Amino acid sequence: MSASKNQSLARQHQLESKPRGRIDPARYVEVYRERSVDILSQIPTTVVAQLIEILAVALKEQRHVFVCGNGGSAATASHFAAGLAKDSSRGRDRKFRVLSLTDNVPWITSLANDTDYSAIFVEQLKNFAQVDDVLIIFSGSGNSPNVIRAIEWANENGLLTVGITGRPGGRVGEVAHHPIFVESSHMGHVEEAHFLIQHLLSYYFEEAE
Repeated sequence: MSASKNQSLARQHQLESKPRGRIDPARYVEVYRERSVDILSQIPTTVVAQLIEILAVALKEQRHVFVCGNGGSAATASHFAAGLAKDSSRGRDRKFRVLSLTDNVPWITSLANDTDYSAIFVEQLKNFAQVDDVLIIFSGSGNSPNVIRAIEWANENGLLTVGITGRPGGRVGEVAHHPIFVESSHMGHVEEAHFLIQHLLSYYFEEAE
């Protein structure tokens, strides 16, 4: 590992260390913002570009694109699905066939109540998914049982899987066909980067293609 990379990692570790006691609010804002910019700048261009190509094929071949996540990642999944379905599809003869698995609250809650919370995504996939469809998971840790079950089932049933996570990435980062790692374990910064990634994807199809 290069000296500059070591210095960058050491600096990031120092910035991510939680301070003890109260610090000046203005200073906190400066440090947090600096840390965020540094992490966002490390989003891997080539890997995100590969995901754009994956989505382009899904659009051309009219494959379903399924998206899911928990908590803040659920909100990112919903936002991403809305962007692809509306603005990224505007004016096209072929539109994105995208579905956020986080949005059908009656179905989700009935699955959680009648079976198990870990089944809320995989059971929806079983109803809709077909070979060569795409599953995109947003997960800070990559270790939530419901996203793990979804991605493992998708791998076993011929879907192309994408895991967008933080570091170290958990099970999702290990088994996704196309993992994208944010270089942080700080959940706030991971979610910020995930939001930027989904905007890079959706706005590419709105503005550049």
